[in-house]
Amino acid sequence: MVLTKISAVAVGSMLCAHVALSETFPPNPPIDTLAAKKHIAHHMALQLEAIADSINFVDLDEKLGASPRFELVPATIEGRLAYLQKAVPLTYNDQVQSYIDGYSTERYKGHLSRMMGLSRYYFPIYERVFKEVGVPQEIKYLSIVESALNPHAVSRVGATGLWQFMFATAKMYDLTIDSYIDERKDPIAASYAAAAYLLDAYNDFGDWLLAIASYNCGKGNVLRAIQRSGLANPDYWAISRFLPRETRNYVPAFIAITYMMEYHEEYGIVPAEPTIPMQTEAVWVQKNVPLSGVAKALEMDEEVIKSLNPAYKRGVVNGTTDEPKRLILPEAHPQAYPALYAVLNTPNKMQAFYAANAELHKGADEAEVTHRVRKGETLGKIANRYHVTVQDLRVWNNLKKNTIVPGQRLRVVTSADQSDTKAKPAAPSYISYRVKKGDTLSGIAQKYRTATVSAIKTDNGLRTNRITPGMTLKIKVK
Repeated sequence: MVLTKISAVAVGSMLCAHVALSETFPPNPPIDTLAAKKHIAHHMALQLEAIADSINFVDLDEKLGASPRFELVPATIEGRLAYLQKAVPLTYNDQVQSYIDGYSTERYKGHLSRMMGLSRYYFPIYERVFKEVGVPQEIKYLSIVESALNPHAVSRVGATGLWQFMFATAKMYDLTIDSYIDERKDPIAASYAAAAYLLDAYNDFGDWLLAIASYNCGKGNVLRAIQRSGLANPDYWAISRFLPRETRNYVPAFIAITYMMEYHEEYGIVPAEPTIPMQTEAVWVQKNVPLSGVAKALEMDEEVIKSLNPAYKRGVVNGTTDEPKRLILPEAHPQAYPALYAVLNTPNKMQAFYAANAELHKGADEAEVTHRVRKGETLGKIANRYHVTVQDLRVWNNLKKNTIVPGQRLRVVTSADQSDTKAKPAAPSYISYRVKKGDTLSGIAQKYRTATVSAIKTDNGLRTNRITPGMTLKIKVK
């Protein structure tokens, strides 16, 4: 190792090392004075070389704007994990190393680069919530293992969102899931729920790695593993062999991703530019507000607004006076404020997206109904009928596939005012759509789940498929 410059601090450290090392000399050095000096010099050189091999000297002058000095950084993975460790044990072993090997491959570096870019938006949210609740900050990396920072991620068993909540657990931690919103996809609400669960688990087990393990396999599996181990107060590694296989991989993966995200520069990983706006603000909405109207007022793509508000299933914020809903907005130019104010505060035709009589959703109590599958029905048709999602139906009925058969009974959880669709048929509802250059009827129909080309033509008195920019069409959405 070659050091381009040595500070007074570094020199002092070496002198201290000399004093410490001198105590390790052999008890009977050679009698010849010159030989003794050579012996001592050679011994010190070997010892200092060993020290240099175990640490890196990092010049922080430019970063800190301070006088020349060096920071000692461990060179081994085990040492770096020990350096990072705070409240959560970051144990190093062969399992952790195997995941680090996988995460550091060229094929995986692009994925980590995207994670680092997305983390610039999501991690500050996690950090604020965890600090408030009392959960260690480093657990934020668990969300990468869970969902790859994708709020729309859905596992094969129905776990949903950034923190991958199952339906029942989400309800237990007060996340709202209905035909309008799924707070498992809301970064803020889901982070509070995840923090509450992890804190509960830590209070139960007294070990953060056990709490993290229970987040994957449930507290029951962890309790059974503890019982099988026969130990009174075990840590995670003492009972890991009694846990499900997925969980045995889950905790090492968390430790490895924590290491890779903290030491990404060592592997040449550069954060990608995030696709989500970094500068945002939150407003509370007390009306039905379509995200498309917000996007139009701010003169930006609707997908940008949706990316900041992934929990709203139908692109409408269904706030009420009693239950206002949070809307995250990108930083806007002051010139857009009047138009935005109008969208947020003025009733408009697009509110019909949710209620035929311009009546806002009141957060009605949920009801459970049993639906008997008829010939020709699909999960998609049934989901549309009850204003739920296909994924909801699969979770409620433990369906591994979308296949259903006539006569099969399905459990459906829906709003009480929607549970009897025969007794309360929904009246047609429409929105106004202004035709843009390049639009076609088929393209417009694809944007709305309930629209078809023939229905658009009928509702607007069109005899042909020809439409022109600027034309206003009535689109039936309910």
